[in-house]
Formats: sequence, structure tokens, C-alpha cells
Amino acid sequence: MTDTPLTVGAVVLTMGNRPDELRALLDSVAKQDGDRIEVAVVGNGSPLPELPDGVRTVELPENVGIPAGRNVGIEAFGPGGTEVDVLLFLDDDGLLPHTDTAELCRQAFAADPELGIISFRIADPETGTTQRRHVPRLRASDPMRSSRVTTFLGGANAVRTEVFAQVGGLPDDFFYAHEETDLAWRALNAGWMIDYRSDMVLHHPATAPSRHAVYHRMVARNRVWLARRNLPIPLIPVYLGVWLLLTLARRPSKAALRAWLGGFREGWKTPCGARRPMKWRTVWRLTRLGRPPVI
Repeated sequence: MTDTPLTVGAVVLTMGNRPDELRALLDSVAKQDGDRIEVAVVGNGSPLPELPDGVRTVELPENVGIPAGRNVGIEAFGPGGTEVDVLLFLDDDGLLPHTDTAELCRQAFAADPELGIISFRIADPETGTTQRRHVPRLRASDPMRSSRVTTFLGGANAVRTEVFAQVGGLPDDFFYAHEETDLAWRALNAGWMIDYRSDMVLHHPATAPSRHAVYHRMVARNRVWLARRNLPIPLIPVYLGVWLLLTLARRPSKAALRAWLGGFREGWKTPCGARRPMKWRTVWRLTRLGRPPVI
């Protein structure tokens, strides 16, 4: 363990439509134990409301999507976020209910030099429950069990900035959906590990991801891009075939299925970015961690 506390920053992406929730989140970050956390707030295609003194701000003229917006937030801390050791990524309508979350992050990263990313537990502020989809592993029935995982939650996590220096940031063109898994697979391929920590909590209202109008198309398109960018060629049809069958088994509405199939075709017809297939030993590592990259 290092004797010098790791420096921590926070990136918050907002569209300017939740000023009260944003202020509450920033207040919860300011109350964290230990050294002060520098914060960068990115207005994604919208002007920013009045913010506390000392907050770094960036106003983008248009909505560039979630991954590109968060990448802008990373750069607010210098190239690749290198002004700090760790960056928190927090949804603008979330809130840190405990004051020791940042300190727990410092301790976890300091104790484990292979740890690259921590995924927080998301809990509904009214009920305290965690939705199954917010536990980033296949065996998700017990959200109170911490474990090594193979992906993480985009708006409730901490990333060691060395990860960005080694594997790059989030994939800008994804706009929305699966950008976390793309980064997670690249990080795992580079030798980093990812933890899900149930004791690091972000309060966030329980919502359905399908509330986003682009959900079904982006989910399908980006899943194809994810496979094309990261998987060894023999695994691409297996991974995408499994997800096609799962989607059909869930019996979506006709409109949702039409959007999903349109996104699936788009994923094959459009550029997916640089292809950097993971090593076969990374495939085995994912399998040992409980989620082989075919599902």
C-alpha cells in the first residue's frame, strides 16, 4: 500500500434539466471524507446552472452522447485525466449517501495495484433496493455480495486514470449503451481487474433504461460494434447469435423489435472504430470471472 493518499476527481455529465438533483449530488461529493475532491461538470448540449465555486465546467454546444461527454470530463483533468489518480463518474440525478465512499475507493486502489475500475451499488433512495440489472454479473440475485466482475455501471463508478492512459477512453461513437463494457473488455485485456463493491453506494431513482427513445436501436447497434471491435472472429457470431435469441425470447413489442433489428443491421453496415480483438487468455479470464464473452 502507498503512504500517500490517492488524489480523486469526479466527472458529472448533465443536460441541464436536473439542477436541484445536480446540486444535491455536488453537495454529497463535497461532504466526502479525506482530501477535497475536484469536480468537473460537463453540460452536454445545454448551458449549466449556477454551480458551487471551484467546480470545473465545460459547456458543449450540442449533445455528443454519454461516452463522448464523459471523455470531455476526463480531459478537464488534463490529458487522460492525469492530474488525479482516480476519477469518479456519477449520474447527475444520483447522490452519495455515505461520506466514506471516496475514502473506500482510495483504500481499494491503494491496496490492489491490479484494480482498475470499481462499480458502485446503485440503490433506490426510497426503498433501498438494487435492481437486478444494476448488478454487473450473471449471478445478480444478491446485490449485497461484492465480487470481481467483467463490466461496470456507467454513472456510478471509479476508474484509476492509468487505465485511460493505457487503453484509451470511452468509445465516442457509441453515444449511448455498452460503452462501459467496451472499456471494461479493453481494460481486462490489458491486465486490469474490475470490482463490484456493494458497500460503495450511489442513490439513484429506479428507472427503466427503455425510457430513452433511442434505447432499442442503440443497444442492438452498439452490441454489434462491441463484438466487432473486441472479440476474436470465431466468437463474434456466437455472441451476437445468443443476444438475438435472448431478445426474441423476451418477446418485445413489434415497435421495439423493429427498432432493435434496425440497430442490429446498422451495427454491421456502419464503421465500428478500430478493431483490437482481445487475447484468448482474456477470453479465459472472463470465463473464470463468471461471464464468458458469448453472453
